[in-house]
Amino acid sequence: MTILFVAFLACAGASALAGALMPRQGRVLASAVLLIGASTFALVLAGRVVSTGSDFTWSRSTLLPLGGLAIRLSPLGALFVILSGLVAAASSLYWIGYAHHSLNARSAATAFCLFVLGLLAVPMAGNVTTFLFAWELMALSSLALVAHDHARRRDAIAAARWYAVMTQGGAVAITFSLAGLAAHAHSTSFVRIATGATSLTSGAASTFFLLALVGFASKSGAVPLHVWLPRAHAEAPGPVSALMSGAMVNLGIYGIILVGRVLLHGGEQWWWLVVSAVGGVTAIVGALYAATSKDVKRLLAYSTSDNMGLVMMALGASGLTLATGHPAVAALALVTALVLVVNHSLFKSTLFFAAGSVHAATHSRNMDELGGLARVMPVTALTFLAGTLAVSAIPPLNGFTGEWLLFQSLLHALGAHGVAATITVTLAVAAVALTGGLTIIAFVKAYGITFLGRGRSASALEAHEAGPTMRVAASLTALACLVTGVAPYAVIGVVNRALDNGPNSPVAGWVTLRLTPLTGALTPLYLSAALAGAVILVVAWRALVTRASGYARVATLEPWGSGRHNQTARMQYTATSFGEPIMRVFDDVLRPDHDVDVSHVVESRYYLEHISYRSANEDIVERALYRPLARSLDWWARHTRAIANGSVHRYLAYGLVALVIILVVVQ
Repeated sequence: MTILFVAFLACAGASALAGALMPRQGRVLASAVLLIGASTFALVLAGRVVSTGSDFTWSRSTLLPLGGLAIRLSPLGALFVILSGLVAAASSLYWIGYAHHSLNARSAATAFCLFVLGLLAVPMAGNVTTFLFAWELMALSSLALVAHDHARRRDAIAAARWYAVMTQGGAVAITFSLAGLAAHAHSTSFVRIATGATSLTSGAASTFFLLALVGFASKSGAVPLHVWLPRAHAEAPGPVSALMSGAMVNLGIYGIILVGRVLLHGGEQWWWLVVSAVGGVTAIVGALYAATSKDVKRLLAYSTSDNMGLVMMALGASGLTLATGHPAVAALALVTALVLVVNHSLFKSTLFFAAGSVHAATHSRNMDELGGLARVMPVTALTFLAGTLAVSAIPPLNGFTGEWLLFQSLLHALGAHGVAATITVTLAVAAVALTGGLTIIAFVKAYGITFLGRGRSASALEAHEAGPTMRVAASLTALACLVTGVAPYAVIGVVNRALDNGPNSPVAGWVTLRLTPLTGALTPLYLSAALAGAVILVVAWRALVTRASGYARVATLEPWGSGRHNQTARMQYTATSFGEPIMRVFDDVLRPDHDVDVSHVVESRYYLEHISYRSANEDIVERALYRPLARSLDWWARHTRAIANGSVHRYLAYGLVALVIILVVVQ
């Protein structure tokens, strides 16, 4: 396995060098091919670790300070390497075609390769130093990619600033947590930290866990630390958005499992009540803003927060039931969390690939300006439809099985001891139901407004299909959503091996999924066959009726036409109007801004010349929490500027005061 790891490092390093040194003409192609090779080697390495159940270790003590470079790839980490490798390979293939639109400069190509290297290296880390180095490599390279289009888009600068502040703040919390654990164990090795954590006091363990939760939850887009995610994911180039949403946010979940379950051995019950509560709020807030957004990539970004909230609810249920003495339910909930992570990686990368193709073809993300793209971009429309069905948990796509497992986990967790646990799990079930409905509304809007009906702008009418490599990448991930939906045990079996469940696997069976030793069963293959049969019967019935009668008995009309002929774009729903009922229902939560501007004709105020309506739906957390905080910091910075006025005498006085304070404290 060492040869595979060295080959992975060599290909990843060569890809970065190719991006930095090669001429413009062959730069992206060479870097992308080498990245696909690096991802392939990482996939094979991780696959062998999962299949054998034994860790892969490799270290060089002189490459990094404080413990050196230590690689220890466990089966759990290998699962996340497999996910990152699959999304990275597809994104690299997509990048070849996307480079004609953007992301072809030397700096961007180098940052893209380093981003992939960081994504694959984080789950391989075997000590604190290596983990933090890989984490910062991932964070800084992705920051450079978010800011890549700053010269053309001012919003990219604002997104990069928000991302920089939030990701570095999260990194500080992670550093304090891992450094505290390492100091207690007198070692940076994760193995020794896990051994030494058994002697931690309850207060110290809780402090380290909460710090880790803040840092890793911010990377996963958990409320209220999510404000960077809809900005950064929306402004990043297409393949970068797919990597961030399909791979990077997963590593926040990996970090929570690493600290909470591996290093701290499960911890206390209230830890996981907090995780469940944060997950529930995150899922609802993400689904609400996705349902009311008119920017297609911003909608997908909020949907990422929604899905990570569901994963955190499953994680919380797992830790909660483990702490209350229900190991079978805990195992089921943990498998559910990881299955949700796998499913999200596949369908969200598919959706971001399709959205990136739409943006490249129309130069717009505003759904109010799109429409009718299914006629001119049929492959992109089909892949977006596959992602839409999967994220909406519609069989036979993979999202359905994940949602079923989540409901089963939560319903079985209702037997956990304690009033707080029962209330939390009950609210989690309600939150899953609510977010499921809002998600369907959001993606009916996203697909219907963007791809159906008539084009609402010249850019939509003149759009063209994406390049071949972009179509192939999106089609491959869409096909993976279908395959893992029809045969979900292909994913569940890998998850069971990654968790070393062995004969005590909570989910078993290839054709029929059975919960063991709990009750519950599902047969996705039979369900898929029944749905396919129903569709075939409807098509056959229509064909027979048409042939028997000599004419079509069913009229073919345009979507959003309400049965009208001679449909025009002005008669259709827009994304704003489609989301308006949801905005009204949740007005007290979302607090949108509305503005109506009425202009009268000059001759008489009784006649209107035009009416304009503006509706802005800004993030309530950003508006209520972070903007006042930013204004306070700005005020403080302006008023403290006079402290550093260039006077040597004043600086000496500062030094004297500091010295006196130190002497007083020491005494």
